Amino acid sequence: MRQAGRSLPEYRASRSSGSILQAVRDPALAAEITLQPVRRYGVDAAILFSDIMVPLAASGIEMDIVAGKGPIIQTPFRSERDLARLGTFHPETDAPYVAETVKILVSELSVPLIGFAGAPFTLASYLIEGGPSRSFALTKTLMRSDPKLWASLLDRLADMVLASLRSQVEAGAAAVQIFDSWVGTLSLRDYKTYVLAASHKVLTGLQDMGVPRIHFGIGTGELLGAMAEAGADVVGVDWRIPIDEARLRVPGRAVQGNLDPAVCLAPWPIVASEVRKVLADAKGLAGHIFNLGHGVLPETDPGILAEIVALVHEEGRADAEQDSFRTGP
Repeated sequence: MRQAGRSLPEYRASRSSGSILQAVRDPALAAEITLQPVRRYGVDAAILFSDIMVPLAASGIEMDIVAGKGPIIQTPFRSERDLARLGTFHPETDAPYVAETVKILVSELSVPLIGFAGAPFTLASYLIEGGPSRSFALTKTLMRSDPKLWASLLDRLADMVLASLRSQVEAGAAAVQIFDSWVGTLSLRDYKTYVLAASHKVLTGLQDMGVPRIHFGIGTGELLGAMAEAGADVVGVDWRIPIDEARLRVPGRAVQGNLDPAVCLAPWPIVASEVRKVLADAKGLAGHIFNLGHGVLPETDPGILAEIVALVHEEGRADAEQDSFRTGP
């Protein structure tokens, strides 16, 4: 997942002071931060260092990303007149530094680069709530009380997200991921009624680009089937549901996940045991991308993450090769 570098001393040294949005706007710095976990851990892909709020900030929404809190919107979204504040996002002119970062990375990486963006619902929740929320009461109230305005907002955000991801692929990203971090707050019925169409617009809008599309959310065990319907090739799974159960809910899709990030704070024997449980749940079948169930916690020991990568490379790949031998091509 993104945030893999947050626990690294070299990340903290590189970032020093300044906001994450300032770091993202510096292609050389953003590329360096992207490369740091790849160098240290030897993972199989790189995750672009960026932020889901980039399209909103670049299109004129006044905000700040406060350490320990997250995005804070100066003037939250409240009515139809706020739609005009969103404007139209043009990556090549509004945020050219993202594509430039991708180009630098493609020239330096020996593994694929995964680009990403925030999903329409999660972006809408920040705009409406004005920042992080536990209840998402304002978001749900607008969603239900003015479904026409809600649909217009999500459609506008879907266009922005799609433009951002297409630009990243055109610059060289080998796959893309949309993060719907807070969609797990919804019921299955509400997801299908109010959110699915916007996510579908983004994911199907990338189909012609020929790159894998990953769709991830938190607390989405009951939404996984509907999220698969949105059009992703890979569905991310958090730690609340076993990988083998998740497979049943997203037939025909690959799955990504799902070690609890908090496990990484335990002593290595416990971590190793939990990693092996995820691999056992995956049963060595193709179409499983081992990952955490969410971002790396900042206090995580980088040495533990290196051990996890080595263990998955040794035992996970061996299981997959053995399964291939048993079943044949």
